[in-house]
Amino acid sequence: MNLTVTNTEQSAAAAFSEQSAIFDELYASNLIVDYKRRRVRAHVLQWLPPQSNILELNSGTGQDALFFASLGHHVHATDISEGMQSVLKKKVSQLQAQHSISTERCSFTELQQLKSRGPYDLIFSNFAGLNCTGELHKVIHEFDALLKPGGMATLVLLPGFCTWESLLLFRGKLKTATRRWFGSKGVKAHIEGHYFTCWYYPPRSVLKMLPENFEVLGLEGLCTIVPPSYIEGFGNRYPRLFRWLCAKEDQLKSSWPFRSTGDYYILTIRKRIS
Repeated sequence: MNLTVTNTEQSAAAAFSEQSAIFDELYASNLIVDYKRRRVRAHVLQWLPPQSNILELNSGTGQDALFFASLGHHVHATDISEGMQSVLKKKVSQLQAQHSISTERCSFTELQQLKSRGPYDLIFSNFAGLNCTGELHKVIHEFDALLKPGGMATLVLLPGFCTWESLLLFRGKLKTATRRWFGSKGVKAHIEGHYFTCWYYPPRSVLKMLPENFEVLGLEGLCTIVPPSYIEGFGNRYPRLFRWLCAKEDQLKSSWPFRSTGDYYILTIRKRIS
């Protein structure tokens, strides 16, 4: 496929390709990352029909694709990063999972090229991949043509305010503490020496982007009470406190203001059956 992407997407693709070889190892022993994945997956599974056809955007090294495939679903895993796709393809080959996972290098801003592969029961985008575009409204409006009636989309996004990050003001980290406050216009981010633009989307702004034939199924904050995963080793150093924070967040995840002030939020929308 010929990819026609923006400079920002090219920069993000280069950054994540650079990181792909160490990505799994980087987060392998992070208890907070494990907690985040469990939360996201539990959120999706409460509505996902058996043997669903899933389109995954920014699939990375395939951690979620492999999980959903292990439950009997078919996943078409897409990513703009050549490095991430390469790692995923190796996993699929090693596990002989070609029957349940297909791959394609594709930008989420070119979803019209995937229409022949639908319709899907679920469009899934984890851990802020879609924060790498300033045209999220265009991405969301492609969902209608890709989803079955009653089909869902689950997006895990970075909001415009994070309580934990704002607390960094008291440690003198002004730039990090306030970076999301102006994120609707785009903020420079960098990984492995590559710079790209990241946009922050409050839930209310995303809800305004939804086509009229979509409804909200669920909205949960993620790492609102539990600290973000970049606070390395927190779960290992304070296991009892970590478990208490996880339990408390599970109780309050869908309540205001906790549903929109975490490091991430999980939003699931559904295409109405007309």
